[in-house]
Amino acid sequence: MAMASAMLPLGTPAPPFFLRDVVSGQVYSLDSFTGKTGLLIMFICRHCPYVVHIEQELARIGHDYRDNSLGIIAISSNDPVQYPEDAPPRLKEMADRLGYTFPFCFDETQDIAKTYRATCTPDFYLFNQERRLVYRGQLDDSRPGNGKPVTGRDLRDAIDAELAGKPIDSNQKASIGCSIKWKQVGE
Repeated sequence: MAMASAMLPLGTPAPPFFLRDVVSGQVYSLDSFTGKTGLLIMFICRHCPYVVHIEQELARIGHDYRDNSLGIIAISSNDPVQYPEDAPPRLKEMADRLGYTFPFCFDETQDIAKTYRATCTPDFYLFNQERRLVYRGQLDDSRPGNGKPVTGRDLRDAIDAELAGKPIDSNQKASIGCSIKWKQVGE
């Protein structure tokens, strides 16, 4: 069942994290992106049809912005016991297949998703240089089966405005996707 992102209030400071990249094994934190003008944090997974629908565009965004001052990190927080497709080895396969140029980390405890109030995949958070939230919303208007092209327009417009030092429209549409698959109590 599709659900909308929680829309964390604009201006919220980026909560700290320490997560391991499923590809390189390197640990990433907010400090890993020091000196970057902006930081895009994407909560995604492998199995969700909403993420599968846009996965090529996520790879393009990584390629298009890799040589500028935008830091990008993807995080998967789904329970791999219930959803083995979202276990770290399968996430690594996804990152390799798509040629992700950004770290793809696994949130084993799900604490980071909870701290960010991430509710769905995909869920996007764009922070400015001071690590204050300036955009949280959809990639674009495309959804599986709605016939609209995947362009990344909404997210790209926000990124471009942030990198150019221009204001970002605060009228933002929530991302829509699969709910994050939370661990069962006792796991």
